[in-house]
Amino acid sequence: MSKCWRAAAGVLKNANKKPPHRSYHTIQAVPRELSGHRISARERAQGRIPAVVFSQKYFQRNPNDPTSFVASTSVSQKFLLTTERKQIKSILKDIELPFFCSTAFPLQIRAGSGSSTILQNGKIHRDDEGNILNLVFAWAEDGSELKVEVPIVYAGEDACPGVKKGGTLLKIRKSLKYVCPSEHIPQKIEVDVSNLDIEDRVSIHDPVVHSSLKLLSKNESIPICKVKATYIDIENTKEA
Repeated sequence: MSKCWRAAAGVLKNANKKPPHRSYHTIQAVPRELSGHRISARERAQGRIPAVVFSQKYFQRNPNDPTSFVASTSVSQKFLLTTERKQIKSILKDIELPFFCSTAFPLQIRAGSGSSTILQNGKIHRDDEGNILNLVFAWAEDGSELKVEVPIVYAGEDACPGVKKGGTLLKIRKSLKYVCPSEHIPQKIEVDVSNLDIEDRVSIHDPVVHSSLKLLSKNESIPICKVKATYIDIENTKEA
């Protein structure tokens, strides 16, 4: 079974518009006409990674249910591309997972259209040995709403009062899921724990994000992290 690092669908924008968290790396790709297992295996054997760029829109079935966003069944654009494995691995050395999946990249399609666009977000499939199998991205216009999974970064652990008192910081969530316009996809969500005492917690609705982001959760009291007291077995300690 292949390992899969999942993230929001990718976003392609016009190059003259600056998206958030744009990378200085430019992903180079060339069009391909054929697909299938044998074609993909041949590409990988020659040091390339098959990629797909498609369009996908989301709509909310129930306005009262924040988790009811579903993908439209229609796909208006789909492009088969090929990228160089050496370049993708080089980018991953500078921008490690999961941040690769929430960072904007320029995309240059050589040969054929020769267009220059902005590539943002995606997902990487790897096999059991860690080899990259394929890349999947999606097109989106500015303002189009996409489902995104944003990684959480914890800050202030060294100053956390609860930890200094001997408590343990439990990191319950590694990411948060939102629906948001493509131009406002955050690269990361920073959670400050520098003021947390014993039994304090941070809930999923606490992080401050752009007003256009819609949290995909019915229960906003779910904790992202919390500081738990560390209990010592006094009787066993005395016997020792």
